[in-house]
Amino acid sequence: MRLKQADSRIFRKQSGQAGATLVELALITPVFLMLIIGIIELSMAYFANMTMQHAVREGARYAVTGAKDLDPDSANQQRYHAVMQKIRDSSMGMYDKVSPVISVNGSDAVGAAMFGQAGDIVVISVDCRWAFATPMIRALFRDGQAHFVVAATMRNESFGGL
Repeated sequence: MRLKQADSRIFRKQSGQAGATLVELALITPVFLMLIIGIIELSMAYFANMTMQHAVREGARYAVTGAKDLDPDSANQQRYHAVMQKIRDSSMGMYDKVSPVISVNGSDAVGAAMFGQAGDIVVISVDCRWAFATPMIRALFRDGQAHFVVAATMRNESFGGL
């Protein structure tokens, strides 16, 4: 008999508390969702940054060899187009999404000798912008975009015969 009384007191609803849980859930859910969406958005921007860093490093590794066989124009292959194609291929689709501005050795002018000769130092720098999808995160950044620069510096190999 005594056991029944204890059970009924434990599981009995207290008066005035019936809708409190629902109200608490309604207050916490938007904050929690905003936090999760913010984490996802910032993670995507970080992923784009790291992916472009990898792509630029791969492009620089290709550039220092002096090769130009990746140029899509097989009739008139140019080293610049081949290096840009290597960066595009290594970017896992992020190249077009970050609006890249590419400079080589501090200049964005395209030319035949822009990557230098054998033994020269090559600095490939890519200025990127990542546009955020949600207005909540967009408000935290100037122009609603994350701005980042990735670069790779390497010395040309002695590719004289290529």
